[in-house]
Amino acid sequence: MKGILKSSLSFLFRRQSSILSAAVVIMITYGLSFILGLFKTWLLVRFFFHTPGLLDAFYAATIIPDAVFQLIVAGSISAAFIPVFSKSLAHDESQAWRMASTILNLVLGFLIFFSIIIFIFASQLSRFTSPGFDISQILIQSQLLRLMLLSQLFFAISGFLTATLQTNRHFLLPAISPVVYNLSIIIGIVVLSPHLGIFGPAIGMVIGSVFHLLIQLPLAHKLGFRFSTSFNFRLPEVKEVARLFPPRIFTIAVDQIEQFSATVISSFLVSGSLTLFNLAKTLSFLPVTLFGVSLGQASLPALSGYSNTNKFLKFQKSLIDSLLQIAFLVVPLSVLFIVLRVQLVRLAFGAPTLPWKATLVTGQTLAILAISAVFSAGIQLLIRSFYALHDTKTPFYTGLFAAILNVLLSYTFGLYFQMGIAGIAIGWSVVAVLESFVLLILLFRRLKISIIQLMTPLSKILITGFSTAIALWAPMRLLDQYVFDTTRTLPLFFLTAISGLIGFIVYLAMSYFFHVEELLSFLGVFKRLRPRL
Repeated sequence: MKGILKSSLSFLFRRQSSILSAAVVIMITYGLSFILGLFKTWLLVRFFFHTPGLLDAFYAATIIPDAVFQLIVAGSISAAFIPVFSKSLAHDESQAWRMASTILNLVLGFLIFFSIIIFIFASQLSRFTSPGFDISQILIQSQLLRLMLLSQLFFAISGFLTATLQTNRHFLLPAISPVVYNLSIIIGIVVLSPHLGIFGPAIGMVIGSVFHLLIQLPLAHKLGFRFSTSFNFRLPEVKEVARLFPPRIFTIAVDQIEQFSATVISSFLVSGSLTLFNLAKTLSFLPVTLFGVSLGQASLPALSGYSNTNKFLKFQKSLIDSLLQIAFLVVPLSVLFIVLRVQLVRLAFGAPTLPWKATLVTGQTLAILAISAVFSAGIQLLIRSFYALHDTKTPFYTGLFAAILNVLLSYTFGLYFQMGIAGIAIGWSVVAVLESFVLLILLFRRLKISIIQLMTPLSKILITGFSTAIALWAPMRLLDQYVFDTTRTLPLFFLTAISGLIGFIVYLAMSYFFHVEELLSFLGVFKRLRPRL
């Protein structure tokens, strides 16, 4: 028993030596977290969708706390802290940890200051983000907003622990933390909601954020992290982080404009629109989070290292390989979401409280968002590539253009042409495609990479994706009409599973036929990752 425990801890604390192996670890744990997230969302729909506007108020309440976290914590970590910490760790480990403590204290100070302001003006801010809500919705939203602020304080510390672990090539524990977080929200819904209503999941969020921190603390302490009250502004590394931080804040602020605009526009639509948009976004962002974010996170420490040591040939190869790996993984899922959109919505969120019309609207929105999933996933890596080059201005300017265009298109299609949340999805998809192309062209030009190096292997992946679409659609239609009664859950599951399995087999077969190198790369990584217990 002692040997098994020791082996298990060794596996949890193991470093991931390559970008792809680190990404696979993140993907697996993100996949588990996503499954729990779907169950969490299903519970939210089951418990609260029958009360008009209640779940809309809950989702609207998450916008401001998430924006504050993204601006202050995520901004300082992804663009400023990780590249500088990685460089400092290679030269002077003790100095690097002193810098980390100073930056954490500064971020906590800013977060507490803005949290107090938001707490005081919660009602006014709720009305600003959801002008179409009625008074009762605004009241609930403001109360939830104040409660959710507490979780961001724990996430701030946890976020820095995640950054230090990932910089040291430890990706497993940080990736497990969201799993624990979702479990806490699920417990909050099931155990607390019968007594506290919509505040049950909000309390679960706070508890989950505490565990999100605690699960990473032992390994961070083992690596050298020590919390102190250090405010040494004279450290050169602190000054470098401070230089890189402001442009990243503006970049994330621009990204948050899209979230705010979707909430504002949805508040003027029929009750439940914001909830349905979030349901579709939750599913469509699976490939983006699972593959785009995971490969982006896994790539940033390595790309930063190549940039800091002027190994730009390795930088170029890692960038192209990672982009192709993202495309290889995202394309089949995007096709699956487009073809089986209604079936997947019913399986994921189907509850007696979710009407058929709402299911169709959610499925339509999911398909529109899925069209641009590969571009949205690619953006995650492209932006981090600029950060690794210590360039935070280019992502800001492209993001600003994208955000303005997103607001205009979402308003035009969503409200002016009265297309509802499908119109908002059109705006998001068009902008994702354009932004990815702009970032790709600018980055390739800077690194002197020929676009042919990417497009030739990418064309093979796109052909396999088209073949998969046909392989999915044909059996789905035949099984739906002649075999399964899809008005019931079990036959619906078998139809989706069989169609998906056929599509998956076709995708792998076509990938093998066209000699898609990414297939062999992933097979090799899975063999190396098997734990030796």
